[in-house]
Amino acid sequence: MQQFIDQIYNIVWSDALVYLCLLAGIYFTLRFRFPQLRYLRHMVQLLFKGNSSKRGISSFQAFALAISGRVGTGNIAGVATAIGMGGPGAVFWMWAIAFLGSSSAIIEASLGQMYKEVKDGQYRGGPAFYILKGLHSKVFAWAFAIVTIISTGFLLPSVQSNSISLAVHSSFGISHHIIAVVLVLLLAFIIIGGVKRISRVAEYVVPFMAGAYILMAVVIMALNFRQIPDVIALIFNAAFNTESAFGGIIGMAISWGVKRGIYSNEAGQGTAPHAASAAAVSHPIKQGLVQGFSVYVDTLFVCTATAFMILFTGQYNVADPEGGFLVQNLGEKIQAGPEYTQLAVARHFPMIGDSFVAIALFFFAFTTIMAYYYIAETNVSFVMGASRNKLLIWALRLLILASVYMGCISTAESAWTLGDIGVGIMAWLNVIAIIFLHNRVLVLLKDYEMQRREGIDPVFDSSKYDFRRMDFWNRKK
Repeated sequence: MQQFIDQIYNIVWSDALVYLCLLAGIYFTLRFRFPQLRYLRHMVQLLFKGNSSKRGISSFQAFALAISGRVGTGNIAGVATAIGMGGPGAVFWMWAIAFLGSSSAIIEASLGQMYKEVKDGQYRGGPAFYILKGLHSKVFAWAFAIVTIISTGFLLPSVQSNSISLAVHSSFGISHHIIAVVLVLLLAFIIIGGVKRISRVAEYVVPFMAGAYILMAVVIMALNFRQIPDVIALIFNAAFNTESAFGGIIGMAISWGVKRGIYSNEAGQGTAPHAASAAAVSHPIKQGLVQGFSVYVDTLFVCTATAFMILFTGQYNVADPEGGFLVQNLGEKIQAGPEYTQLAVARHFPMIGDSFVAIALFFFAFTTIMAYYYIAETNVSFVMGASRNKLLIWALRLLILASVYMGCISTAESAWTLGDIGVGIMAWLNVIAIIFLHNRVLVLLKDYEMQRREGIDPVFDSSKYDFRRMDFWNRKK
């Protein structure tokens, strides 16, 4: 069974997907004239504009909900795995896919806003919606929706809960079953409250968790400030194969950097547009820019914090593709994952290192599971159409709670692979969709820029353009 899963993984995550994501990011960046740089200051300003409504949430709540999905196990375990399998050079390729992926995130989030609907009294949208309405392909849209329900409703939550269980058990000695019960009860209370409760929890928890983690990294960087130039040089030299210790694994560095980067920041993957669609904004581009900034927060801030802590302290191994290790600073039995980060923090703070990382991982992964539920529920709503079958929603809730419980008490051997397969299929479908639809976002971006030049707070007027099936904006007009 594991061999079969590995074969599927190798097909989904072939070099074709890695280079598709990179080339799409390069194309969008050039076509849209580097929006991730031109609008950087404006992105931050938009975070705190706009209020929630009866049907939608505020821009900041949508940002926090998207960040809760982006910032998860991948920021701690994923970065360590990338370094362990691809060397320090993988960090550079994580930065590259974040910078390029920010443009992809702007496009997919704007599309989510353009084609959102009001369903069940809430704003709903995402790739399935814009594939159906923009590309007029029901098969394509349903394929994305079903893959997303399976991935975010069953496969990915177990990956996050497994990491929580392992970290908390190793640090505090709490039984895996007790951890599972606590997680299930907390999650049940939050998801039953719907998107309003989920976004409210994310709004308060996300800034706290990311801020505390980055603060710890800043403290460790301050203690090792003389090493900063050396670590940056190591990352760049390893990325371009000029570091002798990592000679010959540039392909591994690119592959693992892009894979872990996509898994962590989710740019182009198709998950963030669900949160973006829930925001109450006056113009779709506003939320697109906000989501572009969330990629920076995830990778350039949080992932970099993890990478620097690990590389400063030397608490990592780098696997040799042909067997053994290219670098072995730790024991052979220590696998690339949360332990690298725990050992790195414990190097400077022996009393709190393990516990701090375990608590950070708990918050990171738990908020990601919340976001996964919202994404899965949105796609169930899409599949249900006009019907309001509450039985299906409750079935989804039970499914994700069961997945969380099983992830806590089972091994992670297949969990990561299955999670990567789900992420990979979603990325294939979504990147292809936004390539076909990106010209519509370009039209809206020009409209947005024109209104800003005139000193107007941009408001989207759908009557100016012949974009059909944009139900929400047409009704609003």
